[in-house]
Amino acid sequence: MTTMTRDNLQQILQVKNMTETSADLYFYGDIVSSWWGAWDDTDQYPEAVKNFLDGAKGKDLNIYINSGGGSVFAGIAIYNMIKRHQGYKRVYVDGLAASIASIIALAGDETYIPANAYFMIHKPWFTATGNADDLRSHADVLDTVETGVMTIYMENAKEGVTEEQMGQMLKDETWMTGEEATQYFNVKVTEEVKAVACVSDMYKKFKHTPKALVEQKENTEVDRSKDYMFAF
Repeated sequence: MTTMTRDNLQQILQVKNMTETSADLYFYGDIVSSWWGAWDDTDQYPEAVKNFLDGAKGKDLNIYINSGGGSVFAGIAIYNMIKRHQGYKRVYVDGLAASIASIIALAGDETYIPANAYFMIHKPWFTATGNADDLRSHADVLDTVETGVMTIYMENAKEGVTEEQMGQMLKDETWMTGEEATQYFNVKVTEEVKAVACVSDMYKKFKHTPKALVEQKENTEVDRSKDYMFAF
């Protein structure tokens, strides 16, 4: 068994494509809690994003997303860090912003999504063990987590969208194309682009994943099964 003694992804996740005024940040894998949970160089986590933002202070950001989601707490931390960043932030959903990645997609001053890309929201979930009392307690925690993500969605919702409506969309695990997402969120649709395969396998765990996405050829075929605590 190999023991990792340092964050071996720091070099890979350095700021790239930086100019004097802007920098590019990519979310092309799963959202994980730390480098221990990062299975390859596409996964992102709060510490790596913090280091990125520290190196891009005052610069405008171009944020590119193609992710099936991951850890809810990591994603909310990343969302808040990006929101605090002093610089104009443009988010581009290249193929998929599902689960907690949809929260990160709303952190920008502007969010663009192609008509043939996907945006998905659903209720938080996690894997739990224990007795009846433990499981009831876990359910209460999930309700609290849902309240937090609901707040973010409503802050970025179109005028006229109600909490009741948004709550039902979360319950139903709602998949939207770029065009459909503009009906509920303050995002801008762009013309269709060539589909970008999602490296993450997180989206395969959902109940209502669109057939076109499931059949999309993967860029990398690896076993990325993870047991996320508070996955979203």
